[in-house]
Amino acid sequence: MNLRFGGITVLHDVGFEVEPGQIFGLVGPNGAGKTSLFNCISGHYKPSSGSITIDGVEVLGSAPATLARHGLARTFQHPALQLHATVLENVLLGAHGRLPGGPLEWSMRLPRTVRSERALRIEALELLERNGLGWAAKVRADELSHGLHKGVELCRALLMRPKLLLLDEPAAGLPHAEVEQLIETVRRIREDDITVVVVEHHMGLIAALTDRVVVLDHGRTLMEGTAAEAQSDPRVIEAYIGKDAADDAA
Repeated sequence: MNLRFGGITVLHDVGFEVEPGQIFGLVGPNGAGKTSLFNCISGHYKPSSGSITIDGVEVLGSAPATLARHGLARTFQHPALQLHATVLENVLLGAHGRLPGGPLEWSMRLPRTVRSERALRIEALELLERNGLGWAAKVRADELSHGLHKGVELCRALLMRPKLLLLDEPAAGLPHAEVEQLIETVRRIREDDITVVVVEHHMGLIAALTDRVVVLDHGRTLMEGTAAEAQSDPRVIEAYIGKDAADDAA
């Protein structure tokens, strides 16, 4: 896949394959192109060329709503919540694609719409309970910490019932105890037959979670392998801490 903005190449021939049920990591230093790649996969950017397939279906250039119907959901580095809405209301936003009918039917409050809303509300509350946020269901989002915002956004993504979940720096800004809790949460998500791709700087989390990783540097694939192989690869060390520091460490 390639992504260009004007004369600037942001991604150059980046490609990888994620097997169903894997937890796959995208790592690299700042400016490596990780979030740009996520934005291409999730339909927020349109690649200049290449291919993106989900279960063998070409989805390159598809809108986020279309990708959701293919089972893709994502979180963002900076959670995009409705701050004056409650936690439960924010989570329920993830279910709009699961309501039957369309806007006209929803506005008429037909019986099947009401039944679906009731079932989705119960499911959202169960997700919050399972992820330690049941107590916050009726709390406004602006009363919660940044770390809890990430948990709310994750519940919203899970309410979409994704087959493929993209997590963009889920550990950013979290204290150690919450990172450990996040690791357990992502492992539990995999047990629900959800494939996970995670962008993260926190190498401890990457090492604890992932089956394989791709390392990006300046928009190119630097290497692919296990997290342990990445951590010991001289090219990766150089990309993260600089050539002089890498030479000193050697």
